[in-house]
Amino acid sequence: MRRYTIGPYGSPWTLDQARLEARKLLGQVAAGVDPMEEKRAGKKDLTVKELTVAYWEAVESHKKQATVSNEKGQTERHILPLLGRMRLRELKKQHVQKFLSDIAAGKTSADVRTKTRGRALVKGGKGAANRTLGLLSSMLSFAVEQKMIAENPALGVKHYKLKKHERYLSSEELERLGNTLREFEKKGANLFAIAAIRFLVLSGCRRNEALGMRWAWIDFERSVISLPDSKTGAKVVLLGKEALNFIKTLPRVHGSPLVFPSAAGGTTQISIQKVWDRVRSAADLDGVRLHDLRHNFASIAVSSGQSLYIVGKLLGHSQSQTTQRYAHLAPDPVHDAANNVAGELAAKLAGKSLGSEIGSPSDGERTDGPYSKYACELNSRVLHFLKRQRVCPRQRVFTSESSGSTKAFLGTLSVTSHGMVIEG
Repeated sequence: MRRYTIGPYGSPWTLDQARLEARKLLGQVAAGVDPMEEKRAGKKDLTVKELTVAYWEAVESHKKQATVSNEKGQTERHILPLLGRMRLRELKKQHVQKFLSDIAAGKTSADVRTKTRGRALVKGGKGAANRTLGLLSSMLSFAVEQKMIAENPALGVKHYKLKKHERYLSSEELERLGNTLREFEKKGANLFAIAAIRFLVLSGCRRNEALGMRWAWIDFERSVISLPDSKTGAKVVLLGKEALNFIKTLPRVHGSPLVFPSAAGGTTQISIQKVWDRVRSAADLDGVRLHDLRHNFASIAVSSGQSLYIVGKLLGHSQSQTTQRYAHLAPDPVHDAANNVAGELAAKLAGKSLGSEIGSPSDGERTDGPYSKYACELNSRVLHFLKRQRVCPRQRVFTSESSGSTKAFLGTLSVTSHGMVIEG
């Protein structure tokens, strides 16, 4: 005896619907038809469109709403137009490869109205092609698990190699951004849109994390935000003093729990992309995305000497590999050592000792006290220490008197071909 499953209990399979279906199946058996074989044959002859319906029925409840929204958009705008009518059993690797190429070439580009005042500009491109290929492959793996097909034809299809987008803001660019934000505030731009952009700069949060942030999630005493959900699940975001103080200055809008509410009120999140586009253009920051503000936060942290572990905690990375993209920004002690050794050797090749590069006090200058002592004892280890402390070129250097109560001017630090030099 074999068992036939009609479907899971619930909509559309209520008890009454299931009883009606059972009577139909019994009628087929009485007529000599095997319902199980019919079901198996139907599974093997599904179209890609029918597969997408079955896939979303099975997995939608297991994915985040934002992910479902994005991937359903990919399904409707790329997968269905290009492959929807094709039979699963006929789908081959070459079809998937062409599918990838067509999206990259923009063959599925469209201007789609999504809401009363909304629209989606579908441009395609290599990035969209790679993401949609990943979704299609997941659907085909699901088909293999459900025994609809024997193997996944998307396996082995190579993604496009994309140039990593790493854009960091210089000090001058950050200053221009700050000035532009203040100008927009004076001109009456949306207060909360400008505030959200400023918060992204100060916190390193992801855009959706910031825009969905609620007052109830902020612990002002501990300087943390407890997010019940995020890209990596529930997490705690640590806020710096300036970011926390900035939040305290924002007004609370009655009827909205959000820190950055929209004009619609309630829990509707504000949209800041159009405001950012105008700010970016006015500040001459072409090519800088909102997400680059998060990268910039990380780059400042790493460059200032914070460990990758600490930076990963600040950003809320669930995997350490994600933070490794910033490793090249970290101070490199091996590189420092190479510079120091090369400096010593270059000085010797030039017939000079490292101390002679520093120079000694000229006639009329003080020859006792800390200046003379420092000039005599300065060596590669001291230079290495200065460099590790990030003493800037042409910076005036002082040291304490023997009493420790006053400071004496040592000279101006500069960089030569032999290394770091203090000139009196």
